[in-house]
Amino acid sequence: MIVKAIEIRDRGTFIPALAVKMVPDVDYYDRERYLLRRAGYGFVNSCVVLCRMEASGVDRNATYDPFAWGGGTRTYRVAHQYIIDHFDELESGAVVDVEFILKETTEPKKSEREG
Repeated sequence: MIVKAIEIRDRGTFIPALAVKMVPDVDYYDRERYLLRRAGYGFVNSCVVLCRMEASGVDRNATYDPFAWGGGTRTYRVAHQYIIDHFDELESGAVVDVEFILKETTEPKKSEREG
């Protein structure tokens, strides 16, 4: 599996998340392939599981379906779909800015770590 840390941003929103592309890693191919298959994952159209980093005691913390985040969660739905569509080009630590994706702003937000 390929894991990337993602900074999801929206209006007044900062969400640290993990994006996991559910394909077996070359180094652990047999073991991961077995477990992924047992969990129901296929490899033709690999999916991306998005998981909020603040995982302790949080309802609806992770899903592979951008529409499963619940009603009124545009931030998660838009960010998750963008991450699925652009996973391979995103670097770990990337900022995914929902307002910029939706063309509500003209420039993407910078990471909060840059101050």
